[in-house]
Amino acid sequence: MARRIAGRPAGERRAFCVVQGSGRRAAGAIRLMGRLAMPLRRVDGLRALAVLPLLLAATGCGSDSQGDHATWPASEWSVSTPEAEGVDPAAIDSLVADIDAGRYGLIDHFLLIRNGRVIADHRWDHSERHAELLAEQDDTTEHQYNYDHPAWHPYYRDTDLHSLQSVTKSVMSVAFGIAVDEGHIPGTAVAAWPYLEAYGPDLTDPRRASATIEDFLTMRSGIDWASPGQTYDDGTHPTVVLEASDAWIDYVVGRPVGTDPGTRFDYNDGVSVLLGKILREATGQRLDVWAAERLFGPIGIAEYYWKITPGGEADSEGGLYLATHDLARIGYLMLRGGEWDGRRIVSEDWVRASTSPIVTQPGYGYQWWVPSHEDGDTKIFAANGYGGQFLHVVPEYDLISVFNGWTLHQRIEMSSWMALQERILPAVR
Repeated sequence: MARRIAGRPAGERRAFCVVQGSGRRAAGAIRLMGRLAMPLRRVDGLRALAVLPLLLAATGCGSDSQGDHATWPASEWSVSTPEAEGVDPAAIDSLVADIDAGRYGLIDHFLLIRNGRVIADHRWDHSERHAELLAEQDDTTEHQYNYDHPAWHPYYRDTDLHSLQSVTKSVMSVAFGIAVDEGHIPGTAVAAWPYLEAYGPDLTDPRRASATIEDFLTMRSGIDWASPGQTYDDGTHPTVVLEASDAWIDYVVGRPVGTDPGTRFDYNDGVSVLLGKILREATGQRLDVWAAERLFGPIGIAEYYWKITPGGEADSEGGLYLATHDLARIGYLMLRGGEWDGRRIVSEDWVRASTSPIVTQPGYGYQWWVPSHEDGDTKIFAANGYGGQFLHVVPEYDLISVFNGWTLHQRIEMSSWMALQERILPAVR
């Protein structure tokens, strides 16, 4: 039986201490370092960045895409009600009741933001169920790629930091765009493979020679990956093999390039691994360090965890953990065109390309999904993660929804996409 966590006003985040044994459920836990300025440090495997407080912006209509009149979160999001922000509360209550009933699987946190204000914030505790599921599996050892072990999934070691899986790719893309903006990478039309020359790719192969950074970003690299219909339950799936490997970059570089780059969309976790390495080669900083300094800190994200691969790289295909309220900050930055409270974080051009349907089928930009678009015009863009993490951004309605879940071993009756399409958007007045 799921235990719903209630009794807190919307927008209030549970806190945790970065010391061994501190817990997401511990009463009276203190917030990690507040928002006081102090150096980047690593404590017991958790890298944290504390930044100066963001000044509370003047409250406005929150509908200007440039952010001139936007409501900006400081250390916490502003809180409102569905009614005040033009959303039918009965529809949201009905959705929450169905999540309570398990119709959407094991949802850990549902957050809804309109006009820069939290209007729904609901959490559930499935820890007992996850412990039961672990006991049913063949592999009960504690390691970071045992997706059934509750020390690692859905939360990192009993903190508020939720596994994001492939949502990581979308966050990585924002950090990558900052590197392009700053001139570390000349642009997306440049050749991709020369950045990986140390790993011995055959640069005389015409298909490798013609592949660009944009081909990698849009999952049109030409690199052979999974077979059609192959799932992660198959132990021969390249991603499963990759995550069991001690040499991730070598494994991906060694895969054949069987298709002309830029011609076919082929979702490929390995390409995102290569993009993370390219960013490090170009900037001299590992992805997690770069993102903390250039992205997380400036928008007020102080707490995160990023899995580190055996080769010493940040796992750029699925290793990031963020609190749900902080994942929403990433969505809000993109909704506001790359600006944050008057400060340019990433260029508007990068945001536009990332969230445009460059690949029309299935709808994909620069490591971001574009599930709803019309005549090239983006209606909804999204970041999706294995097991049930979904960040949906609807610019027309100035709306962000976040579903953080972890459902691996059951067939769900309804999806988070259905919740957005059939329950949330029709409720917007």
